[in-house]
Amino acid sequence: MEFENLWYERIIKKITSIRMKQFKYIINGNNYNVSVNKVEDTIAEVEVNGVLYKVLMDKPAKKQVTNVKRPVQALTSTTITTTPVISRPAIVTSGGGLVKSPLPGVILSIDCKIGDEVKKGQKLLILEAMKMENTIPSDKDGIVSEIKVNQGDSVLEGADLVIIK
Repeated sequence: MEFENLWYERIIKKITSIRMKQFKYIINGNNYNVSVNKVEDTIAEVEVNGVLYKVLMDKPAKKQVTNVKRPVQALTSTTITTTPVISRPAIVTSGGGLVKSPLPGVILSIDCKIGDEVKKGQKLLILEAMKMENTIPSDKDGIVSEIKVNQGDSVLEGADLVIIK
């Protein structure tokens, strides 16, 4: 009897927020198929291996929240914007010519060498992220002093890629 009370206490904790659910438990090597049929206030109707039980709970069951689908707003001339929906990720820089990765990905190609003179906006390397190739441009005019990645490297967002002086 004590085992059953302990088992019911475990079930009660699950029942407080669940309705009409089915569970499979293995307790001390015994299989139990449990169905929560109905929950009203502090009484739950529970079926365990085909035997129906009424279980008294400490607290009333929580009310289930139902989601309400709201109608989609029709497109009008006031809802249409002229800005693009998809935009290219911004270059993350720390100031002094350090170009960082704007998002995690894999370096596909490096289009500059140490000592190359680059202009602002010039392509430095290509980063593949989410099956898309992203061109990583120079953030200022200068000379490439260090390349911190190699082709094929996986980088995280904010990782140092190139230093321009």
